[in-house]
Amino acid sequence: MGKITVETCAIEGLKIITPAVFGDDRGYFMETYNYNDFKEAGIDQVFVQDNQSASRKGVLRGLHFQINYPQDKLVRVVSGEVFDVAVDLRKGSKTYGQWHGVLLSAENKKQFFIPKNFAHGFLVLSDYAEFTYKCTDFYHPNDEGGIRYDDPDIGVKWPIPDGMELIMKEQDKNWGSLRAHMKEHGIQGEKS
Repeated sequence: MGKITVETCAIEGLKIITPAVFGDDRGYFMETYNYNDFKEAGIDQVFVQDNQSASRKGVLRGLHFQINYPQDKLVRVVSGEVFDVAVDLRKGSKTYGQWHGVLLSAENKKQFFIPKNFAHGFLVLSDYAEFTYKCTDFYHPNDEGGIRYDDPDIGVKWPIPDGMELIMKEQDKNWGSLRAHMKEHGIQGEKS
């Protein structure tokens, strides 16, 4: 291996990947994805679609999940800086409803692997950010679900600087709560 470093998180399945970067006075080179290296690190997924978005400072996207066609995602930032969050929604998981966040930037070049059945979202901290991600299933219209970014039962500590105005799609402001998600999916637990 040696081309990537993989850090596990407190929530099983989430992984932070840092690629080896080879630089000189001309710039740098890195492999952002190599199936063999990722497989050796325990990420043995077949990615079928790559997506990229651009957002300005204060944009918060999420917390989104797929309802019938869940996807594993490998996310990274190619320009700027975002705070990226994954929330465990796996039925029967001992960490159901818990979240993990990681700072992703063009500078640190970290990637975040998020397994199926997690909600995902991010907040743009730089003036502008380009965000890219690989997915293990294709986009299916009308398959997106969501949970409020500020649900107190999840308690994400978004690093929102003083004076930052959040810019959100109306749909993202109106998602339901984690408790509603649990009730809808017949999940019992301490958060219900």
